Amino acid sequence: MAKDYILETRDLTKQFRGFTAVDKVSISVQRGSIHALIGPNGAGKTTFFNLLTKFLPPTSGSIVYNGHDITREKPAQTARRGVIRSFQISAVFPHLTVMENVRVALQRKLGTSFHFWKSDSTLSHLNERAMELLAEVDLESFADIETVELPYGRKRALEIATTLAVDPELMLLDEPTQGMGHEDVGRVVELIRKVAKNRTVLMVEHNMSVISNLSDQITVLARGTVLAEGPYEEVSKNPLVLEAYVGSTEVEAA
Repeated sequence: MAKDYILETRDLTKQFRGFTAVDKVSISVQRGSIHALIGPNGAGKTTFFNLLTKFLPPTSGSIVYNGHDITREKPAQTARRGVIRSFQISAVFPHLTVMENVRVALQRKLGTSFHFWKSDSTLSHLNERAMELLAEVDLESFADIETVELPYGRKRALEIATTLAVDPELMLLDEPTQGMGHEDVGRVVELIRKVAKNRTVLMVEHNMSVISNLSDQITVLARGTVLAEGPYEEVSKNPLVLEAYVGSTEVEAA
């Protein structure tokens, strides 16, 4: 039985004045899975994400999403298809409340400009859905707190809530646990597992313990090319992967 792939890249390549950051990368992301993209620093992971979200145009190759070639689409077109990215650095409004941040994200679906100048009461119809999203990421008790007061791990949970607000079909998570303590990492891992139940997740992550706990499939990049692909049990023992991680300590530690 053929697998159902939500996203496929075919020989995707990006060159910068003679330097090839992504070199003929072909991957297939199965619908409903958590697919991890890993590799040493400089492997091309962020550039690959930028190609998927149209922050950068590819030099060659193609991107197919739900059977449609979206290689030359504009970023907004791709986002409207349900490909939504959560960034490595928290991208929330620090001086709005937690509830207001989610409500701003919900406004994107109204098809109008953000109504910052309108009375707060005119947006109250969004409150119920905002609270549902906060409950999904265990933040309902923080709804009225100014976002700047949130601990770092909770801010990342809020960012996931704002991502969920635009109904992503494919969530691209960029280093979701970077800079977190052990307790926050555990909380975010469970959160990703929870929100992935009805979605597909493609994530860049350095923490191999997170990768081993969450991923159905792993693609390893090194110097812009695919070095290995498969489940964690296979990839973590691959000699080429161990060599890429300089003596294998990073992979074996997981």
